[in-house]
Amino acid sequence: MAPSKTGKASTKSSKKEKIFHPQSRKADQLSRKALRKDKLVSLVSSRNKKHDILADFYGFFYHSMPAEGTLTLEELHSLIADVWLKRYDEELETERAARRKGRPKSVKESKLEELILRESEQYRTGFEVIDLTHPENVTLFRTWDQKEVPFIDLLRFIRICSASPNTFVISRPGKHYSITKDPLAQSLPNSGDMELDT
Repeated sequence: MAPSKTGKASTKSSKKEKIFHPQSRKADQLSRKALRKDKLVSLVSSRNKKHDILADFYGFFYHSMPAEGTLTLEELHSLIADVWLKRYDEELETERAARRKGRPKSVKESKLEELILRESEQYRTGFEVIDLTHPENVTLFRTWDQKEVPFIDLLRFIRICSASPNTFVISRPGKHYSITKDPLAQSLPNSGDMELDT
């Protein structure tokens, strides 16, 4: 029988890590590589955070759509004023109640007040929302899977403000073919037979 080789362990498998002089080109290259990697990781995390915030915002309007039909402009205003802008009121009241008399505001309370103030000012001057008053837009919005934020670019957006609740401005006309059809051509009968003065 042949003797087995169990006694010796291989010491060549572990390599020594090279140490570079701090002022060398290789050390600079490695530090640039590490900085780039950190920068890319932070960009990805900030992009994911922004994606989640947008998905929550659009998800709110997705769940606020009526089962059939569209919303009126008045209903859209009440949805924003009575539901969206007041979503943090309970949390803010809880924070205020938890604070003892004479103590400064907590960081969370300050951030909530700042967010509420910023959104209220945005609504006063012009709040951009998905147009839930447009039938084709609502039909297209119902097909959203609530994950793909780039899908939202296909939709039509309007800007509404509390200062003039009876008017709106189309801020983004939408890119989907069902929305971008020429409304003038649809409303006029025999529009192909019309001649234009040149």
